[in-house]
Amino acid sequence: MSTSDIASIMENSKEVDRLRKEQEDVLTEINKLHKKLQTNPEVVEKPGDMSLSKLKNLYTQAKELAETEMRVSNVLLTQLDALLPPGPPRKRLEGNEQKKKQKKNDSDISRVSPSMRNQHDNPASLKGEQVAARVTTEESDKDEYIVVKVIHYDREAREFEVLDEEPGEDEEGGGQRKYKLPVSHIIPFPKRNDPSTATDFPPGRAVLAVYPSTTALYKATVVNPNRKRKTDDYLLEFDDDESEDGSMPKRTVPFYNVVALPEGHRQ
Repeated sequence: MSTSDIASIMENSKEVDRLRKEQEDVLTEINKLHKKLQTNPEVVEKPGDMSLSKLKNLYTQAKELAETEMRVSNVLLTQLDALLPPGPPRKRLEGNEQKKKQKKNDSDISRVSPSMRNQHDNPASLKGEQVAARVTTEESDKDEYIVVKVIHYDREAREFEVLDEEPGEDEEGGGQRKYKLPVSHIIPFPKRNDPSTATDFPPGRAVLAVYPSTTALYKATVVNPNRKRKTDDYLLEFDDDESEDGSMPKRTVPFYNVVALPEGHRQ
């Protein structure tokens, strides 16, 4: 652990403390103003009274401080994840192979680009974007991921409203389907016009990728050893994609349709 790493962590920790103190001060002012308005509600009807305008500004300030604290806290968590050794695997992960998978997922976190982190830290920025979404519940036997478009993000509920733009055969009239999903069910794609948002996955790495000519994502393994640029396509072998002769076809997938395999993925 370098001195600069420690210094950066301490700086972000102090920033979180400062933001929390500012929020406490703002909330104190909000409570004072609430008490004033409850005691003398008629004050807002007086000419020139700015009570409601001041209250609005205080709430806006509190909201901005809370969002900034969340963003800095997420950066701090990422720094700690990158520096601390991987912890023990979760109970549902068993065996040496699963332990290796855990370590790979932990190392992927440290390689996420700043642009991609910004998408995670600011969910509202994903509005209008295509993302990978898990549309199955925790009780399901398998995790099903599909490509959807973000319509809206509810900050209070921390929930996305998304649209499956591919008409479903089992839907009435073949219409498009909407879902309301928690943040944990959404994975942003790298931006096709901004390769810096893409993560470099080495050969042998397990990933989640859009199967060619579909809008469904499946587990796959990176096989191409000569991918030199972030804009280059990936050559993948998808699980359970054996041909009739028993071989595993190698399929080309654009970098912006490939993401890290979620921890504990069930397929």
